[in-house]
Amino acid sequence: MSRIVIKDKTFETSISEAEILERVSEVASRINSDMAGKNPLLLAVLNGSFVFAADLVRRLTIPCEISFVKLASYEGTGSTGNVTELIGLNCDLEGRTVVVVEDIIDSGLTMERLLATLQKYNPESVHVCTLLLKPGNLQAKLDIEYVAIEIPNDFIVGYGLDYDQAGRGLRDIYTVVDN
Repeated sequence: MSRIVIKDKTFETSISEAEILERVSEVASRINSDMAGKNPLLLAVLNGSFVFAADLVRRLTIPCEISFVKLASYEGTGSTGNVTELIGLNCDLEGRTVVVVEDIIDSGLTMERLLATLQKYNPESVHVCTLLLKPGNLQAKLDIEYVAIEIPNDFIVGYGLDYDQAGRGLRDIYTVVDN
């Protein structure tokens, strides 16, 4: 395992790019099967999901569209679960099959609020797809149909996820270790 330092923290490789891509392919296969005959709209949540969304959409063989949104919340660094605005939603969701693509679901509170917000746009159905899930930290009751990898409640970086805006471009996922 390799170690890297980002700002004031040391991280160690925990999930290799090869494993990530294998799991992304598995999720894409399930979506291809479940969404056959539909034209789902993948709604990727920025900033963290952009790498996962790109790899996922390249593995989908069904017709689909992709759009990106950003969530505005109350706190700057912490996830409060209080989504105040959906920024960048520029397509009509009415009657559409929507797949929300997220990088990580931690407490689930933000996703819970996002799903409630999306219902205002009258989609036919909304499905959740996440690269990473922390089941030990989940506080919201969610139906998360597509989970690539379950992880412990550790702080991670890489493959789109950041530490204070750094580390998003790392190909592997790294877990913080004690210095």
